[in-house]
Amino acid sequence: MTEAEHQKDIAALAKGGRTNVLGFVLRLLGTAPFLFIAGRLYGVEALGRYASAIVAVELIAQICALGQRRGLAQRLAEEDGHPACIVADGMLLTTLLAVAAGLLLFAFPLPMFPAGQYTAWDLLLPLAILPNALTEITLAALAYRYDVATTVRARSLVEPWVLTIGASALLVLAPESGLTMAYLMAKCAAFAVTLVPLYRSYGLPQQWNPHPLRLWKTALASTPLAVADLVEWGTRRLDIAILGAFASPVAVGVYYAAQQIASLPQKFKTSFEPILGPVITRSIKDKDYAGIARQVCQVGFWITAAQLGVALALGIPGAGVMGLIGPEFVGGNGALNLLLLAEVVAATAVVSEAALIYLARLRNLVISIGTIVLQVVFTVGGILLVKDMGLNDKYAAAAAAGGLMLALAFTSIAKSLVLGRILGQPVNNWRWSLVIAAIPALAVGAAATRFLPEWAELLLGIPLILGIYGWVTWHKGFGPEDRVLFRKNVGG
Repeated sequence: MTEAEHQKDIAALAKGGRTNVLGFVLRLLGTAPFLFIAGRLYGVEALGRYASAIVAVELIAQICALGQRRGLAQRLAEEDGHPACIVADGMLLTTLLAVAAGLLLFAFPLPMFPAGQYTAWDLLLPLAILPNALTEITLAALAYRYDVATTVRARSLVEPWVLTIGASALLVLAPESGLTMAYLMAKCAAFAVTLVPLYRSYGLPQQWNPHPLRLWKTALASTPLAVADLVEWGTRRLDIAILGAFASPVAVGVYYAAQQIASLPQKFKTSFEPILGPVITRSIKDKDYAGIARQVCQVGFWITAAQLGVALALGIPGAGVMGLIGPEFVGGNGALNLLLLAEVVAATAVVSEAALIYLARLRNLVISIGTIVLQVVFTVGGILLVKDMGLNDKYAAAAAAGGLMLALAFTSIAKSLVLGRILGQPVNNWRWSLVIAAIPALAVGAAATRFLPEWAELLLGIPLILGIYGWVTWHKGFGPEDRVLFRKNVGG
């Protein structure tokens, strides 16, 4: 790969990153009101039951998507058929699976509501499986054409705001089912937003003739990616399932609220994935392993730097952030801090996996399964230790967060080492300049929490922490290639 081609790929990745910064802000503005409404008006127990219900729905949606969030890029790069037909094959396959799974979950709703408490409206929740799974495919197809703006529009603007507005309206119309019905509305709205851009980008399928054998081959080829996606998804939901089994709905509600806040910076890396996939597949085709290592390290550093800044800004005043949701959630700041730290340590695993799913699928899968096993051991062990010490359920939530953090640290180390051996290049997105940037940010945050009232701690402290961290990172941590992320004209 020539230097000009490398710069073109870095520019495409940077464009996705710039767009995603806007998405982070929009998602924060949409998610915060929902958590406030759910925590203060519906209550912590209702939020816990809602969290348990959507875990089952999202698990099945992940299975029905068959790993096409990343596998579709490879098929579009390698197959000779009309691109719209390739996308249509994926959507048809997912539709067939989602309809069958939705009917099964409707007939046997116990996985959604293990306590047996649900209304007739709640039974409509399996309808969310289809739009949830199809949105993964449509957004992956658009990202292959470097359209990240639709992902931001659907996931960061439409989905959280429909969820918030729906929960507000249904609090009056159907208070017992308001959260689950709002979730269904949000998923349908997000999918609808992707259809027009998909049509403009790909058009209608030309001479499309779906064949069962071709669909079967697609499903078979997608299985390793589907398992990898399922394992990755499971690491972010298994903790809720374990808490539901070992702790009260209050602990689940507190943990879910902390997880929703901590997952905001996670969107930085998930929005890079669809862009990174096509770039890596083209580099693999050219056998440019050094280029892959540069791309992975560059994106990994961007993600780590952004997530560390957000972790400091939300974690230092964590008690105040959780208190906005409701007084019952204040004790969840320990879980919040550990979850934010988990997102920082997971960045290396995410960007390494973006290459490993094409270069070493089986080894990547083995490491991912090992991560799940470790998470179960760490989480269950931590919760049992907390109970043995006689501590309350909010400490159990923190133990679950700590288990996730340790498991993700393991997978980051393991996947970066495996990828480095394959590429013959070191894979490391950590730079000690981030520590230099974090020290003054910590000092500013500590002063804000000590000397300012809570409202000022949030309104002034968070921007100050981000500002000082960003200023030091820009001047001490970013080189010329790093600053491409903030420059529209790469040659400028």
